[in-house]
Amino acid sequence: MAVYKRTYRGYSGAITPTWSRFLVLYRFSRRGVFKSKFQTAFLVLCFFFPLLCLLGIYANDHLSAFAFLGPREAPLFAIDGKYFFIYTLVQGALAFILTSFIGPGLVSPDLANGALTLYLCRPLSRTEYVAGKMAVLCIVLSWITWIPGLVLFFVQASLSGWQWMVDNLFIASGLLLGAFIWIAVLSLLSLALSAWVKWRIAAGALLLGTLFIGAGFGQAVNAVLRTKQGYLIDVGHLISVIWGDLFRQEANADFPVSEAWVGLLAFSGVCLLLLMRKVRANEVIR
Repeated sequence: MAVYKRTYRGYSGAITPTWSRFLVLYRFSRRGVFKSKFQTAFLVLCFFFPLLCLLGIYANDHLSAFAFLGPREAPLFAIDGKYFFIYTLVQGALAFILTSFIGPGLVSPDLANGALTLYLCRPLSRTEYVAGKMAVLCIVLSWITWIPGLVLFFVQASLSGWQWMVDNLFIASGLLLGAFIWIAVLSLLSLALSAWVKWRIAAGALLLGTLFIGAGFGQAVNAVLRTKQGYLIDVGHLISVIWGDLFRQEANADFPVSEAWVGLLAFSGVCLLLLMRKVRANEVIR
């Protein structure tokens, strides 16, 4: 624009608050998640088990609707920590599979096309970039984990009364804390693999293989060294031990729950370190 025309005016509109700028990345990254019909169909499939659990809670409270089973005085099954522990295991596995489809495509296109320079030359930090990408996974995985779980909890509380809810508040806290931990681990792992493996298909396959490779390698360490510490590199076993403790179920490992927490936090820290090492405005190639 020619300077002599003096028609340029600075932007005088509303400025986006600094704290919410990462949501711009979330909004545009979310659009690509459901372009695939397969991913959309799998997301819908993830709601079938919570619906089945809801029907089970209803059936357990309304035994008169199932007269063909014969007269019963006791409930069909107990709605307790074990019930929600099984729910968390199933939905956690589905969340892992869904992450393998969504996660690899969040960061790898930006790195492959050199778009990080365009992002970070704007008033957007590396932390905000990572937060915007993680928000996609955090929100989508919340839809199939703790949100339906809390719905089941409050439905059961409405049917069983106030005292049941007071006695089982650990279930609600276990649903929230257990889901938040698993979502954070899956988000960091998938974004780290997406940053280092720029081919989306390979990153998804590697993400699926991480759980099985860690389990197999942990079993090999236990067999060779005659120890149980090999489970510390098995992410799936670590999270199951933590979930069991949150829902007051018997742990399936020969090490304290505190070691499972340390192992999972160390794994998350390594993923975050690898991710931040790649998320840079420029890259030096030697």
